[in-house]
Amino acid sequence: MGLQRTPRGRQIIRLMLELDKPIHPITDDELEREVRRNYRWNFTVNLIDGAAFWFGLSFISATTILPLFVSKLTTSPFWFALLAVLAQASWYLPQLLTAGVTERLPRKKPVVINVGFFTERLPIWLLPVAAWLAPGHPTLALLLFFLAYAWHGFGAGMIAPAWSDMIARIFPIDRRGWFFGFSSFIGTGLGAIGAVASGWILETFPYPQNFVYTFLVAALAITVSWVSLALAREPVQPIPEAARQRSRQSWKKIAAILRNDRNFRNFLTSRLLSNLGRMGAGFLTVAAIQQWQVSDASVGLYTAALLIGQTLGNLLAGVIADRRGHKFTLELAQWASVLTFGMAWLAPHPDWYYVIFFLMGIVNGIVIVSGVLIVMEFSQPEHRPTYIGLGNTVTGIGGAIAPVIGGVIAAFSYEWLFLGSAVLSAVTLLVLYFGMKEPRLHVQADPLAEMARVND
Repeated sequence: MGLQRTPRGRQIIRLMLELDKPIHPITDDELEREVRRNYRWNFTVNLIDGAAFWFGLSFISATTILPLFVSKLTTSPFWFALLAVLAQASWYLPQLLTAGVTERLPRKKPVVINVGFFTERLPIWLLPVAAWLAPGHPTLALLLFFLAYAWHGFGAGMIAPAWSDMIARIFPIDRRGWFFGFSSFIGTGLGAIGAVASGWILETFPYPQNFVYTFLVAALAITVSWVSLALAREPVQPIPEAARQRSRQSWKKIAAILRNDRNFRNFLTSRLLSNLGRMGAGFLTVAAIQQWQVSDASVGLYTAALLIGQTLGNLLAGVIADRRGHKFTLELAQWASVLTFGMAWLAPHPDWYYVIFFLMGIVNGIVIVSGVLIVMEFSQPEHRPTYIGLGNTVTGIGGAIAPVIGGVIAAFSYEWLFLGSAVLSAVTLLVLYFGMKEPRLHVQADPLAEMARVND
């Protein structure tokens, strides 16, 4: 019998999700005043959370550091493709499965903090253990590494709808872009410093100590970010009973959204194509290593270039999107993606990769901000977790398929892989520009209204 089916298990779940706490009715005006009153506090603690989190991620960069570690354990393309799949898809794929449950919860923060500690933060501490085991037990180290990384990625994805909805609750729509862009700007700026530090660690200390120390810094920083996030003040608003009932009909609701919301459907098409266009991203470092025999220290500098670009992308998205919308900044990201893979296709010298990773960072930075926040603007608040889950799961499907296709093409030619990525990125740009309207300005009727009328 599962834990959730026992009285003790249900009690533990209720405590973790704070379902035993009372919920007081609150008007929209009272809710807005509470959000404005706590804005500075929430901005501060979430800024520290973002800064620490992105700083930690720079020490386990899936584009540079982690492929380098895997290359010490194996040369099989399968493992590099698997790493790329996990990096690009694990956060996205589980979200549709948890979105319906998330919608019915009046409080999202307990999911992010209480559940997220075990599903997202704890497994990072297994990475330094894997590095420590690497010399004597390379196969065990490889398996433990992938277990921990997959646990972290899928665990983060499970709580992502709750985290996204919490961010939407505590920040007004006209300040979300600035908060997210600025916090990511600070975080990736620190991450660029961290990337230089990781390069120094990788060059200074012998293997595997260099990776043990690098992964330890990541685990410590990501734990600090969790502590800061736990201090956030979330406004609690009861979920209307009608919305609670409709949210239980998860698959009918998803079908209604896909059938009736054309603008969101076109957005999903662009996200799928965008991720397919990034099929070469996980192979940039491997291509540089295999084609040019670059040093470990150079990989650390590639990470710095990546994060400097990501810092700029974060800031651009945060500043521009609040004024012109996230559709425009996502179009800018696709221009940068075309240039990234076009240069990788033509690169005559390893020094080109500093610019390539810088441009890839701009793509990542914009997508991190605008790719997350734009989904929040397609729907009414009570439907937001389902929209978030659907949008991110479709993104995850593309992220899961792309590295597999990329791995097959890379087995024949990196040049063809990067050319294909550039072409697909250009197609995505056309879909975004011609096929989608800015959701902030596009008045969309409730796509679930028809379903509600049928049920009534």
